[in-house]
Amino acid sequence: MNETIIERPARDPAARASAKGRDVVKIAAGELGNTETPANSNRTKYGAWYGLDGYPWCMMFVQWCCAQAGRPLPYKTASCSQLLDWYRKHQPEQIVDRPVPGDIILYNFGHTGILESAGEETVTAIEGNTSAGEAGSQSDGGGVFRRTRSRNLVTAFIRPLDTTEEDDMTGKEIYEALNDYLKAQPMPAWAEKELAEAAELGLTDGKDPMALIPRYQAAIMAKRAAENK
Repeated sequence: MNETIIERPARDPAARASAKGRDVVKIAAGELGNTETPANSNRTKYGAWYGLDGYPWCMMFVQWCCAQAGRPLPYKTASCSQLLDWYRKHQPEQIVDRPVPGDIILYNFGHTGILESAGEETVTAIEGNTSAGEAGSQSDGGGVFRRTRSRNLVTAFIRPLDTTEEDDMTGKEIYEALNDYLKAQPMPAWAEKELAEAAELGLTDGKDPMALIPRYQAAIMAKRAAENK
């Protein structure tokens, strides 16, 4: 009897990184709103954990989040530039062009954070030692806040997690990881006009245009399109 062998598809390294990076993002998100005590002192639990309390702590926040997620960085430093230099020298392949949630984002004004999402023109990250808005210091502020900034301010994205190790992801985890990765990708510019027209016709709500859709949703959209002819 002939035996049919179904091979397990190769996993996209970025999708694996996204699955692991969600742990770091979850930890970082749980810290939103934490501030220095006392105010304007640079004193936080992240600095105390690192052993350098009272100093600018954006990188110490990143180090803390990765460690709390069980994925400590291979190089311990409180300096953004030193971390980037270390990766350039020892793991240049982990400096990536197409970021996914959980990557470390380094800005050109000496600041860092944990990436939540990346668009074509902007990035959203959870950052320590920043301000809640444009007022106040962006690189030496007083708390942990979610910030959306221009992609032009980004110096580098670092993917610190080991994406080569094998793991036993469930189907749900694979789907969520791939979906997270795709949602973080920019939509092609040529599709923007037609997507807007489709949303105006009620075929789609236009949200998360790069996300995966199951077959029943695609069938419903096709049915609506046929009914609108």
